[in-house]
Amino acid sequence: MSVGIVPPVELQMTLLLFFALGGYLLASRINQSAVVGEILLGLVVGPSVLGLITYTEFVQAIAGLGAVILMFVIGFEFKLSDLTNIRYGIMGLIGIIVPWIGGYLTAVAFGFGTGSALFIGTALTATSIAITANVLKEMCILDTEFAKAIIGTAVIDDILSLLALSVTADVAAGSVSLVDIALVIGKQIGFLVLLALAGIYVVSRLIERMDGSTIAKRYPEFVFIFAVMVAFLFAALSEYVGVSAIIGAFIAGVSINGLNLTHSHDIAEGAEYLYIIFASVFFVSLGVLVDLTVLTMPVLLFIGAITVVAILTKVIGCGIPARLLGYSTRDSLAIGFGMSPRGEVAMIVALLGLNLSLIGQDIYASIVVMSILTTVATPIAFRNWLFRDEVAACRPE
Repeated sequence: MSVGIVPPVELQMTLLLFFALGGYLLASRINQSAVVGEILLGLVVGPSVLGLITYTEFVQAIAGLGAVILMFVIGFEFKLSDLTNIRYGIMGLIGIIVPWIGGYLTAVAFGFGTGSALFIGTALTATSIAITANVLKEMCILDTEFAKAIIGTAVIDDILSLLALSVTADVAAGSVSLVDIALVIGKQIGFLVLLALAGIYVVSRLIERMDGSTIAKRYPEFVFIFAVMVAFLFAALSEYVGVSAIIGAFIAGVSINGLNLTHSHDIAEGAEYLYIIFASVFFVSLGVLVDLTVLTMPVLLFIGAITVVAILTKVIGCGIPARLLGYSTRDSLAIGFGMSPRGEVAMIVALLGLNLSLIGQDIYASIVVMSILTTVATPIAFRNWLFRDEVAACRPE
């Protein structure tokens, strides 16, 4: 989209934070998650309506930092053992297959070609962990068993969705190799295992030693700066090998979880303040990214259909296996809805398809709007249906 005259970065940051505050006010008026308010306000002030702010490179960069910091903070709530449950792998696998097939068949039914339909199906596979995790944290239910299942499954889901994207790109290019697929899987899984081991047995021990050092006693912020550096390092390494950067930041948070520091500032508390600022910008930017001016009535009908399919295929693909694996009906529904937000992951898939000329601007806009709608649907379902009592107890009116 055209950005016209780009304002100074200071003004862009001022506007982003101003609209984030407005998102909180809107959310309080409609009794919804702050995520919903921020995204909706981003939609209003973006190119679709008022055009007060556009998705510049600076906004994109700050939003990316927000997603990394958000998942770093979320990682403090988890242990490595929370992510190695075999049930998560089963739910993650089925939760990829069902949306992929559902998205492909829906696109074919609307008359799209094979290449476009494959990319649309791929866009429905991944879950935006950052969005769901933020909603769970905001509702004070991040430490529950079903919440851990959502995060653990979403991590696996993210890896499998990147595999699906790789396969789709190869098919679209006319070449696909089972050997290449196996190498991609092995590389990603092996990398994440090594990253987790490095975090737990090297980074965490190094931080504990730093905490007892003379420099930490003199400068208590020293360890905190080091921890944030590690989060971004893990994110960068993850992106380098083809894994989402936010997964690396999440593993960094998991690695540091539970450390007892004597002389240094609390890492989790410090990261929380960073998260408040940058995560807010991240959610506003998701709304800014949408340009509704390219949508026509046929495209709107497709958006409605693909959004319903996107939600149902995750509820079915993850919720039913969860119920069969021993979770309660409510927790199974929560896992299904919690896996529904596509967020920035689907947008990345759509952008790749657009760059490869496999989809047009109309399909790209459709996937972006679908991502926003699925993102908004999850906190609404949680707050107004599944966990109304928990919300009231967490944040009394």
